[in-house]
Amino acid sequence: MADWLHIVIRAFSSLVILFVMTRILGKKQISQLTFFEYVIGITLGDLAGVISTDVESNFWHGIIAILVWCLLPFFLELLTLKSKTLRNWFEGKGTVLIKDGKVLEDNLKKERYTGDELLEQLRTKSVFRVADVEFAMLESSGDLSVLLKSELQPLTPKHLGMKLVQEKPTQTVIMDGVIQEEPLAEAGKGVGWLQAELDKLGVTKENVFLGQVNTHGELTVDLYDDKLQVPGPAERPALLAMLKKCEADLELFSLTTEHPEAKLMYENCSERLTKVIQDLHVLLRS
Repeated sequence: MADWLHIVIRAFSSLVILFVMTRILGKKQISQLTFFEYVIGITLGDLAGVISTDVESNFWHGIIAILVWCLLPFFLELLTLKSKTLRNWFEGKGTVLIKDGKVLEDNLKKERYTGDELLEQLRTKSVFRVADVEFAMLESSGDLSVLLKSELQPLTPKHLGMKLVQEKPTQTVIMDGVIQEEPLAEAGKGVGWLQAELDKLGVTKENVFLGQVNTHGELTVDLYDDKLQVPGPAERPALLAMLKKCEADLELFSLTTEHPEAKLMYENCSERLTKVIQDLHVLLRS
């Protein structure tokens, strides 16, 4: 067998085995690596390169080495699931670098971190003043987790006392002009509803590159033809406008009627509708 063909076969076999073993090890292996996973990744890459190109080496010996380097971490990971001590040993622990706005210099030296490196990591989190940081920890993966002081954290609807609708995942119901039936069912919609919505927009599914149903059950589309302008969802703003018109009509009726009971009824209905609009305003606004 020619050397080049031998190398092709060995390289392809190594690729298949590494792919299978990576799938067994799970997604954690391809995320940000711990020290142990970093060593394993380097070794596996080196082994795969050697058994792919060194035609004089024993191919099966290399495969056995790869299996050992894959299966050993796999079983160790199963053990670390039950032991925090083993997790700390193999994966390491986070180190606090900033506490109450103060840099812990001893911990910086322990991690061999310079002030410039700390400031660089903070800037990647859009933090430019150490005094703004309540707490910062260097994770075992090497990433820096930062918690700003309470007064500097962004406002949320909870801080403002606003109640929001529970968000649901956006479902992609059309991709490359093809209806995706499973996401469509997850959104609680049917093909008939989807076709009716496309008819309202004046487009065909074949011209839709991407179609999605949002939390509110509204369809938004991205077309292949970017020159075509597609109107956005208008049901919620239209409903909000209609409710406000009803509120105004009730107030007008209460002002124009001379009947005391009717006047009181209109005022009560107007107040109740105003409360409904206030509760639904966040949900109905565009």
